[in-house]
Amino acid sequence: MDKKTILIVALACFCVLEGFLFFTSRQKPASDLDYLKEYQLNNRVFSPVLPAFADFAGEQVPLKQYYVREGFDRELSVNAFWQSNTLILLKKTKRFFSVIEPILKRNQIPDDFKYLALIESGLSTVSSPSGAAGFWQFMPDTGKKYGLEISEEVDQRYDLEKSTEAACKLLRHSYGLFNNWTLCAAAYNAGESRIQNASSAQKTSNYYDLYLNTETSRYMFRILAFKLLYEHPTEFGYYLRNKDMYPVIPTHKIIIDTSVSNLVQFASSLGLNYKVLKEFNPWLRKDKLTISAGKNYSITVPDKGFEDFDKLLNQISQAEMIFNDTVTAGKLYR
Repeated sequence: MDKKTILIVALACFCVLEGFLFFTSRQKPASDLDYLKEYQLNNRVFSPVLPAFADFAGEQVPLKQYYVREGFDRELSVNAFWQSNTLILLKKTKRFFSVIEPILKRNQIPDDFKYLALIESGLSTVSSPSGAAGFWQFMPDTGKKYGLEISEEVDQRYDLEKSTEAACKLLRHSYGLFNNWTLCAAAYNAGESRIQNASSAQKTSNYYDLYLNTETSRYMFRILAFKLLYEHPTEFGYYLRNKDMYPVIPTHKIIIDTSVSNLVQFASSLGLNYKVLKEFNPWLRKDKLTISAGKNYSITVPDKGFEDFDKLLNQISQAEMIFNDTVTAGKLYR
């Protein structure tokens, strides 16, 4: 019997014993003192331990500086203990990172920038009060600058593929200014000019030494926290099986070059309901699509049988295994 099996058996026995003791204790009224003892015994909170080394896009994080450690510790603590939110985000990564990762690679943008999309939007089609929208939270003017169509009927900020391509162009431009990926990430949040001005005024090009607004000061640490939680989830108590992750749904594209007056009927003609059409094409902002002469759009359509979870499950490699199980490796803190 290997060590992991022994540990699981021991934990199961402990849980059974705890359950028995709890059940028997409920047979009689508990005094305040007994109740307090049970609370102290069963309500223990441990601080997450920072790793011995951390980096973003190959650029080392200076963990020996106390203010860097405390900034990282804050974001790791907040998100490690915000279990419901972090659990859902981890589940969504399989589906959305499968689209983002190859686009980043093709554009020679470091893979770590996928965590920027995660913290910007939660990998959702959200919009902010300031007007930023979509997976990468582009403002309208910035989105248009980097090639996204934004109109009453079409908003490609909500197109995962096209918005990721646009983000790559923006990041490549930023890297030309800063020659530093960490500053590129900070500039994505604060704007390039603000980071340039702060660096010039404070005479440092090191993000971790810059005095910035609260949101941008926390920004990189939140990215680092989710990178750590994604790469080493079991170190922080997140034991998801591969089959618990939201599966990648096979799709194909169809090209349309004529206007669609009713997208509900159009969805029906594809064998879909309107909800599914919008879910796979959130960039369609109205219930119609006007297409001018010489123009076309690519519509994403799920493959036949996509609703069948058993079929999707069969495509998952090692479905019962724990996702990114690293707790026994012990490499994180060496």
